[in-house]
Amino acid sequence: MKKIFVSGHNGMVGSAICRQLQQQPDVEILSRTRAELDLCDQAAVLDFMKSTRPDEVILAAAKVGGIHANNTYPAEFIYQNLQIQNNVIHAAHLNDVQKLLFLGSSCIYPRQVPQPMRENALLTGILEPTNEPYAIAKIAGIKMCESYNRQYGRDYRSVMPTNLYGPGDNYHPENSHVVPALIRRFHEAKEKNFSEAVVWGSGTPKREFLYVDDMAEASIFVHTLHKDIFAAQTQLMLSHVNVGTGEDVTIRDLAETVKEVVGFTGNLVFDTSKPDGPPRKLMDVEVLSNLGWTASVGLRDGLRHSYQDFLNNQNIRCK
Repeated sequence: MKKIFVSGHNGMVGSAICRQLQQQPDVEILSRTRAELDLCDQAAVLDFMKSTRPDEVILAAAKVGGIHANNTYPAEFIYQNLQIQNNVIHAAHLNDVQKLLFLGSSCIYPRQVPQPMRENALLTGILEPTNEPYAIAKIAGIKMCESYNRQYGRDYRSVMPTNLYGPGDNYHPENSHVVPALIRRFHEAKEKNFSEAVVWGSGTPKREFLYVDDMAEASIFVHTLHKDIFAAQTQLMLSHVNVGTGEDVTIRDLAETVKEVVGFTGNLVFDTSKPDGPPRKLMDVEVLSNLGWTASVGLRDGLRHSYQDFLNNQNIRCK
């Protein structure tokens, strides 16, 4: 029986990864809530690794949020994410965990990078100011994994997902990402018979969206690939892999699709006083495709699943 520690198992991505791992009869999932294990506490993380002796680690824990949250709490975003990564990766190494998967974000790439964004665009330009602290932390996590591989021969890999959505998402009115924010706003507008609903920004930026169960499947796929196959498509110090669909939509088109799925019949008003973020963010997924994986859940189907999850859990996830 293989023991895998999934940090952040209650989060959207971590819970999706656990759903995938639970289908494997030879895997025992190790998990701890935030109350049980503070990943920002170095000594506690070391003690946990020493006492449980996981065979592998999947690092899905992070402080995350949308544009508003990143703009409002930049210190927390860089500090907490660096602490979590440093503690988990280093403790894994000290306890001889040979395989680890680190989950990052597409925000690691420069604001003005050519589209679609290839892995080799990392560190080639200025980052998007609205989420620079978070991006810096994620870049550090990639380089930490690569450095332990280089110096100690570990097999620590990194996957960089595009914008994620799906079951387990956060529907907070201000700190959520765009898909859950639109789902909640349009649902409430429908329930209250509003004639219009507000969408932040101009609606012109283009974004790529990946259903979270696809992300979980891709993560486990990359994590379990034979080392020689993975090495043939990556480099020692450029080893992260993009995970996405390879397709994007404007925020306006996304909003129209969410509106249809939710069943809101009013008008959409675009608030241009709110930040747009980068004009476009599309992943180049050629490396992942060459490794043998492609996404399978379309945007409209994924949004339907997400809205049903919202209806089932809105009393829990809207606070």
